[in-house]
Amino acid sequence: MQQFKFRHLIATAASLAALALAGPASAADNPIVIKFSHVVASNTPKGLAADKFKELAEKYTDGKVKVEVYPNSQLYKDKEELEALQLGAVQMLAPSNSKFGPIGIKEFEVFDLPYILPDLATLRKVTDGPLGARLLKLLEPKGMIGLAYWDNGFKQMSANKKLVDPADYKGLKFRIQSSKVLDAQFRTLGAIPQVMAFSEVYQALQTGVVDGQENTPSNIYTQKMHEVQKYITLTNHGYIGYVVVVNKKFWDGLPPDIRAACEKAMKEATAYGNGQSAKENDDALEEIRKSGKSELVKLTPAQDEAMRKAMQPVYKDVAGRVGQPLIDEFLKETRGTTN
Repeated sequence: MQQFKFRHLIATAASLAALALAGPASAADNPIVIKFSHVVASNTPKGLAADKFKELAEKYTDGKVKVEVYPNSQLYKDKEELEALQLGAVQMLAPSNSKFGPIGIKEFEVFDLPYILPDLATLRKVTDGPLGARLLKLLEPKGMIGLAYWDNGFKQMSANKKLVDPADYKGLKFRIQSSKVLDAQFRTLGAIPQVMAFSEVYQALQTGVVDGQENTPSNIYTQKMHEVQKYITLTNHGYIGYVVVVNKKFWDGLPPDIRAACEKAMKEATAYGNGQSAKENDDALEEIRKSGKSELVKLTPAQDEAMRKAMQPVYKDVAGRVGQPLIDEFLKETRGTTN
């Protein structure tokens, strides 16, 4: 069924291209189409950055490139989108770091380790440096090229129970992205992790299929999760970021001038989107606070320290998966003391 869906999309794209060719002749009649699929709302940091890339890529190529942005899982859910990219059904995605583990690139899951990134300035040392560049190179054997790192922000915990102590998590069912690190994180707390597509989280929280979840404020607010969760604990325990990837065969096949223009557009869209990230999350927290539908819980220093200590075993649990040398290198770059 899924393969049929992919073939149908490819056939549809071919039909649209044929229609474009049949129109009046002009430079933009038969543009190069970049389908950019993502799973979050347009008014999130990722959504804003994707729309900015569309604007700039079309501008810098004088309309020779047309970027079609599909937000909110309109084309694919989390588990489907990377396969769609590899098959050429879409050209560009911005999956979260967690998504690369299931396709065999486990190293990106180092970003999922709790409390490994203290702030965005420290994050930049990794993503803009040689370690970040080396991680992107790991994508090429999988038929994709990593173009940029995009921020979402730091994660908070939500549930219908106030979460202020590690023991409060025991027995609760938490939605997670498909990540062995996040699985280990919640099991370490005595919770029950459940992998689920982002688009299904609201309904799962509403119906009690899961008790809680972790996410950035902008994702919580735009998906209305705060309307079905009584408490949001401001833990800042983890980071959600994305890697913008493009189908390698498609990208390598672009005329050099078009590729250079798109690279320029991506660089500027990345700076724009990452600049929006902190603002969007701050604004979302304020909107959640004003709504009165979910109580924002701030941890005391002692409660925060207890959470950090409770999470320490996760590092040992996942060292065999992502590699202790990589964890050590990451900690060195971030000047962390977690492990």
